Amino acid sequence: MKAYKNLADEALLELLKFSDRTAYEELYHRYWAILFRHARKMLSNDEEAKDLVQDLFVILWNKSGHLVIQSTFSAYLYGMVRYKVFDLIDKRKVQDRHLQSLESFIHQGEYTTDDTIRENELSKIIEREISMLPAKMREVFELSRKSHFSHQQISTEMDISHQTVKKQIYNALKILRPKLGGICLFLFFWIL
Repeated sequence: MKAYKNLADEALLELLKFSDRTAYEELYHRYWAILFRHARKMLSNDEEAKDLVQDLFVILWNKSGHLVIQSTFSAYLYGMVRYKVFDLIDKRKVQDRHLQSLESFIHQGEYTTDDTIRENELSKIIEREISMLPAKMREVFELSRKSHFSHQQISTEMDISHQTVKKQIYNALKILRPKLGGICLFLFFWIL
């Protein structure tokens, strides 16, 4: 591993093309923190920045056999971060538009029996997914979202740290979002 520390990025990339895990690890250690700070600066969110940089390195490993880099490796990585940040922002905008459209529809009061049935079915789906969360995480999540307890109240009620409460809620949302999507979660909080 020590020999790899002295290699230039270009040499490590050549080794990476042959799935050299040690070369990959050296590149990861060289650039992870720098890319994280860059992503965090653009996103203003530590967790999203971590996820984004992790995804970037997974892509790098998966495409290592046929990487074509026209510039320096660092410029390539910065470009990937910028592209992924813009992609994430675009996805947020689309999701926000859908939520605004849904809010507008709700405020206009255009309910039909079909809408009520769909809401009930959606509520059942959401409840089922929540019930599959680990017990402690589920309890924290339900106190937060259903009982509208603050993080401090949950911390006191369950005799756990404030940080644990935040982490449990974050993890619950991280599990539920891919399963339910943003619109389902919005409806869940609106219906209950």
